[in-house]
Amino acid sequence: MTDQSWLAEQFERSRPHLEAVAYRMLGSVSEAQDAVQETWLRLSRSDGAAIDDLQAWLTTVVGRISLDMLRSRKARHEYSAGSWLPEPLVGEPDESEPEQQAVLADSIGLALLVVLESLTPAERLAFVLHDVFAVPFDDIAEVIDRSPDSARQLASRARRRVQAAPQPDRDTALQRRVVDAFLAAARAGDFEALVGVLDPDVIFRTDTGPAGPLARPPLAGAGPVARRVLGTAPRFANLARPVLVNGEAGALFGTYDDPIAVIGFTIVRGRIAELNLVADPAKLRHLTIEP
Repeated sequence: MTDQSWLAEQFERSRPHLEAVAYRMLGSVSEAQDAVQETWLRLSRSDGAAIDDLQAWLTTVVGRISLDMLRSRKARHEYSAGSWLPEPLVGEPDESEPEQQAVLADSIGLALLVVLESLTPAERLAFVLHDVFAVPFDDIAEVIDRSPDSARQLASRARRRVQAAPQPDRDTALQRRVVDAFLAAARAGDFEALVGVLDPDVIFRTDTGPAGPLARPPLAGAGPVARRVLGTAPRFANLARPVLVNGEAGALFGTYDDPIAVIGFTIVRGRIAELNLVADPAKLRHLTIEP
């Protein structure tokens, strides 16, 4: 086996890990794949024999590439009306491994990714690499061109923001019961039942794309959110199928081949604290890749 073939084999073994790092940095499946591909290009042009720890090298490189992409995206990002939401990861409900599902949701839940999007790129990198993937601060400092103490402070600030956000219930069976009650109330047009499953301070975010005709700012409060839902849901609720959205109970409107929208729910103390609706066609294309 040639050195290049060996590098390619090792890289493919690391690909799932690298895609996981990039997705948590970027909240985008397509951008994460681009970041991983660029990581391979840099590896293929490097002297593999000079790399002591290939996994660590790849992790810091994909982190650096993701950081640059995130900075570029934030510089051009303008969602004048609607919200920016991550590209959702959608899968079939799986009740056989609830503990594993809860661990997964802790690191890719939509509520967490929304908070991460509010951080500076450097804060996000420090948090993701250290708190999620246990990368030492010395290595993170090289990526962001700061001291290890500065990297530690960035991660600490990010951690406080994450901990201040709603902490979701991790009981997937409870999540599903709440979501089913929400959908039943929406189908029936039952305002009181809908309000009953919503947290009084619930937030409803909608991402139809930067130029989406239905783009609206986030809506807060159980009453206003219930009225917004009942304005459209009775027409679409029958199209909803139960799925996991970033490891938590959610719904897919339409099919994997022809998705209309995906909605993720953040359940806190048995009520819906956040609804995140992704209807940007560009963010749903990847659903056809792997139902």
